[in-house]
Amino acid sequence: GGAWLLALHHEASRHPDRDWATKLEPLARAFGDRFRDYLAILTYPIRTGTHFNSAFALVLALDWADAFDPDLAETMRERARAWFGGDRDCQAWEPGGDEFLSPALIEALCMSKTLPAPEFGDWFPAFLPRLEIGEPATLFTPATVSDRSDGKIAHLDGLNLSRAWCWRSLAPLLPPGEAEVARKAADDHLDSALPHVAGDYMGEHWLASFALLALLA
Repeated sequence: GGAWLLALHHEASRHPDRDWATKLEPLARAFGDRFRDYLAILTYPIRTGTHFNSAFALVLALDWADAFDPDLAETMRERARAWFGGDRDCQAWEPGGDEFLSPALIEALCMSKTLPAPEFGDWFPAFLPRLEIGEPATLFTPATVSDRSDGKIAHLDGLNLSRAWCWRSLAPLLPPGEAEVARKAADDHLDSALPHVAGDYMGEHWLASFALLALLA
């Protein structure tokens, strides 16, 4: 929730004709301070595919930190390197039954935002070395959603949307062959989930935000 608030304040700051950012700034700065304190004690990242994922929090909050708290932004980049810099040959044992994030792809997106381009160019091929042949297959296969009225199973539509967001964001950073594979994976995941953004409250009260992430990537 704190990372979402920082993202909201950053977005509000882009609308100077409104006073939204001014009103939100004290809360955002308080959350930023707490984020800094938490990063200092979080020895290991949280890799689950739900709200608590550490890479997702960094992705949401980094633009705010770059704009409002450069020291925090540097801390975020340092933690990303420490947590994920040595990850190699990701097996992507996913999805879990209630995940709305891909632990593998949100980590890759996080590293694309926290590493300089040359470093990311070295890290990513080691992290997903068989991307061009569509492996690990789990990352290229949209999740099956068996019951959209179930609050946990409906998360999987969010997983498909967030994977589309990650693949679309990563594709411009990849060599042509891999970029084509990434764009196809994004399209497949988007096509599988976008028709279901509305339909049942268990999904429609939150899926639109993930659809926007995918469509605007």
